[in-house]
Amino acid sequence: MVRLDEIRTGEVAVEMPAPIDAGLVFIGRIRTPWTDRLGCPRQGRADGPVCRIEVFPPWRDALDGVALYERLEVLYWLDRSRRDLVRQSPADDGTTRGTFSLRSPVRPNPIGTSIVTLVRVEDGLVHVRGLDCLDGTPLLDIKPDRTLFTPLAPPQAGDAEAGDP
Repeated sequence: MVRLDEIRTGEVAVEMPAPIDAGLVFIGRIRTPWTDRLGCPRQGRADGPVCRIEVFPPWRDALDGVALYERLEVLYWLDRSRRDLVRQSPADDGTTRGTFSLRSPVRPNPIGTSIVTLVRVEDGLVHVRGLDCLDGTPLLDIKPDRTLFTPLAPPQAGDAEAGDP
């Protein structure tokens, strides 16, 4: 069972550097049924509960066209996650892996991302299924799922580049 802020056998924490403002702006809040990490799912499910993304008034015009997509990518700030672990033991068995090889919310910059299924958009609210974050989580961005998106802008030189075999 997950316990808040514990250090498990084999895990390694580091001292966090002084914060530097990256200029992020929270553009809304996410409303979910989960109020603590112990009850929150580890991964969102396409058949999970309908959750509500509240977009703040200055950003609501940016929702124009979102309803054209079946799936969206939602990026959010995991504001209640610790940020200092570089090695984690997700199975709590003493075996550890580097944070960047996990989808754990515990990371230096706790940015969460979910591919969600769009239910509907209305009055600055985006109703979706597939989130895995706590109620009140700050919203960073919403984008069409890249597997469904075709760029609208004209092609540019790098679009057709392929790497060496």
